[in-house]
Amino acid sequence: MPITQEAILSALSRIIEPDLKKDIVELDLVRDVTVDENTIHVHVEVSNPAMHSRKRMEEAVVFNLQQALGKEVKVVANVTPLSGERGNLRKVLPEVKYIVAVASGKGGVGKSTITANLAVGLAKLGWKVGLVDADIHGPSMPIMFDTVHERPTTIEKNGKRWIVPVESHGVKLLSIGFFADPSQAIAWRGPMASKALEQLFKDADWGELDIMLVDLPPGTSDIHLSLVQAVPLTGAIMVSTPQPVALADARKGVGFFQLPSVNVPVLGIVENMAWFTPAELPNNKYFIFGQGGARALAGELNVPLLGEVPLVQSIREAGDVGRPAVLQDSTLVSTAFTDLCRAVQARLEEVVHAKAPASHA
Repeated sequence: MPITQEAILSALSRIIEPDLKKDIVELDLVRDVTVDENTIHVHVEVSNPAMHSRKRMEEAVVFNLQQALGKEVKVVANVTPLSGERGNLRKVLPEVKYIVAVASGKGGVGKSTITANLAVGLAKLGWKVGLVDADIHGPSMPIMFDTVHERPTTIEKNGKRWIVPVESHGVKLLSIGFFADPSQAIAWRGPMASKALEQLFKDADWGELDIMLVDLPPGTSDIHLSLVQAVPLTGAIMVSTPQPVALADARKGVGFFQLPSVNVPVLGIVENMAWFTPAELPNNKYFIFGQGGARALAGELNVPLLGEVPLVQSIREAGDVGRPAVLQDSTLVSTAFTDLCRAVQARLEEVVHAKAPASHA
């Protein structure tokens, strides 16, 4: 078959955009097509900005064009996320620019503390921030944001009832903890928990956000897989402490997001409890859990170390009273979290604006 614009668009019309459920030609997602001798250059947009989504679209473009026009045809596919007004075509969280999962290989490393301070810190820097507490069996965000006794309201829009997130410290917040008795354990099987979590994303009126953070349960489970399938993740952050037992699990956590079936960019690793500094000796550092473990792991896995957060009593106390430590005047604490926020901002820009591969081997 001759390589014409009509033949190219006909082949591309067989590709269905997974979130929007229509073909990419009908949706006007084919932004540019050029033919240079026996090479077709195609620029396509997708609604899900995550790397795994762009890679699958790239593979679909190459497969369909070569199937229609011949295996000898070379295809160079450039796949980018929808931007600007066109970004609103995305059905799931259409007005959220970045969606970032915060995970840990094991419990007890301070993942929720990091998430809460990251959310409030980004809000302090002027970002519109949302936070979903997806730790189904141990939701802690209502305590950390002093919203234990608050309950989300609902609003009707276009004939549908939407959950309105609770707001605290400049962050829009939803947690499974809002819908359960705080004194009772939440004993849900995987499918029930996944369905409940999905509602926090798809049935809530989040509005326009620069970033949504998702505080995941420790380890890897049905919740993690369901999240990857239901929500267009921009990337994931792994939280660990310096000691080997935590780092071993963090390595597995990074490996989960790098699985071909998951393929979510790992923005980097955060080392929590990096050292202990007593209030009476603010210039002293005691590496009670070991030194530089997360930095070494980040180097080994070729992912950035986003920050090192000290073990300071005021961080724990602030979380317990619902006022995240990033709001403190303490230079040591506020600097550590502000530096982390800026590192995450820079890394997001780097990942989202990274160019798709220019050629295929």
